[in-house]
Amino acid sequence: MRTDSSPGTLPAREHLPAGDAGTPVLDVVIPVYNEEKDLQPCVLRLHDHLKRTFPYAFRITIADNASTDTTPQVSRRLAAELPEVRAFRLEQKGRGRALRTVWSASDAPVLAYMDVDLSTDLNALLPLVAPLISGHSDLAIGSRLARSSRVVRGPKREFISRAYNLILRGSLQARFSDAQCGFKAIRRDVAQVLLPLVEDTGWFFDTEMLVLAERAGLRIHEVPVDWVDDPDSTVHIVKTATDDLKGVWRVGKALAGGSLPLDRLARPFGDDPRDREIKDVPKGLARQLVGFCVVGGLSTLFYLLLYSGFRVFTGSQIANALALLVSAIANTAANRRLTFGVRGCGGAVRHQAQGLVVFGIGLALTSGSLAALNTASSDPAHSTELAVLIAANLAATVLRFLLFRAWVFPDRRDADSTVVASHVPAHNPSSPTYSMAGQPDAHYGPLPQRPVAQGAPRYPYETAQFRAREAADGTWRDTTVQLQPVRPHDIDSRDSR
Repeated sequence: MRTDSSPGTLPAREHLPAGDAGTPVLDVVIPVYNEEKDLQPCVLRLHDHLKRTFPYAFRITIADNASTDTTPQVSRRLAAELPEVRAFRLEQKGRGRALRTVWSASDAPVLAYMDVDLSTDLNALLPLVAPLISGHSDLAIGSRLARSSRVVRGPKREFISRAYNLILRGSLQARFSDAQCGFKAIRRDVAQVLLPLVEDTGWFFDTEMLVLAERAGLRIHEVPVDWVDDPDSTVHIVKTATDDLKGVWRVGKALAGGSLPLDRLARPFGDDPRDREIKDVPKGLARQLVGFCVVGGLSTLFYLLLYSGFRVFTGSQIANALALLVSAIANTAANRRLTFGVRGCGGAVRHQAQGLVVFGIGLALTSGSLAALNTASSDPAHSTELAVLIAANLAATVLRFLLFRAWVFPDRRDADSTVVASHVPAHNPSSPTYSMAGQPDAHYGPLPQRPVAQGAPRYPYETAQFRAREAADGTWRDTTVQLQPVRPHDIDSRDSR
């Protein structure tokens, strides 16, 4: 799958303008399960902090994961007393399930979540969401592993967190520093397209979402946080770690097989520096040239090592043919994946067959050069042979790149763009309005400042209690994709989370 060949479905990021009233800019979700003791102090503290420090209108959503104690009653009481709080009840467990369901139903342009224990210092909340409001980033995460973070927790949890981070870096090439910190935010337009790709419904949900976003080229902003661990946490470390490792294997397998449509998340040209057009240069040529040169340099070294090894026990022509054959197969595979961005096994055999044709042309050039050298000198030095082969390979490399780009891996950008464009609504970059979910023709205008006057109108959802799978208007429609906030296996009674 070519993740860089599509203009994508996401519009260019824009700063969210401030206004006077209307839809909240920020929706903070607090997923809870049997938290009757901590829920009220947490919500009151968060509500007070946002009232005092947050410059936009906000909402706090309590996502109850099938609690069996008095948590639902506490949630409803808080929703009735505080106009910025609403209660959301799910009948199944799972933090990931709660976040996907509530985020899918929310109309706020910036979505966040934090754990009920409020282990993270709330002063990091505004720095967390500011890059999303400004249009600089797509997602934001709190990091307990950043250099400037201050963390108070036991050595056991510290070891597990850092070990898990090393596993992600080694297996999934993750570059973010802290996947499991319960302090994250995402732009709603990104969530609409990203969340349907995330399968996990438990604690691995965060990691899977971040890995897919990073692989798709989305920008992830990290905020160092002050963190005090909750000694009364109900998280089962062994079970969570086991499930996370299973998730790492599943996501790694999907990424290796190219089965994930990450090109849906591509930003338009000009928004990502990698996509900016260079005058008089075809799109993607500059990046492909760099990748081809790197692969070509490594392939040349590999070829020369093979030639020197084969030359010990055979003639120059046979050694050249064997070395060129082996290095050509490796070169085609590397260029297929790294230079031209082709993923998965589809067409691999055809590409290798075409690569062998290109190899034959290179063989003719290098063999002809050796034949000419042997004609000029009956016993040329080994260094002279290598110099001639390098010159011949340079000429063959230029021809190989042209054949790869025009014949083996042709650029189908225009065809892909046509298909995607037919499903993407028109977007005017200069417009300050944003489409509302479920109302293709409706827009909410400038986004609101938080009302400060006493007796301000209460939100229409103040006492509403929504069920899982049901949005405020009873639908899951969206202008870009059909949202599936709850997957079929979400109702699996065997899931204990």
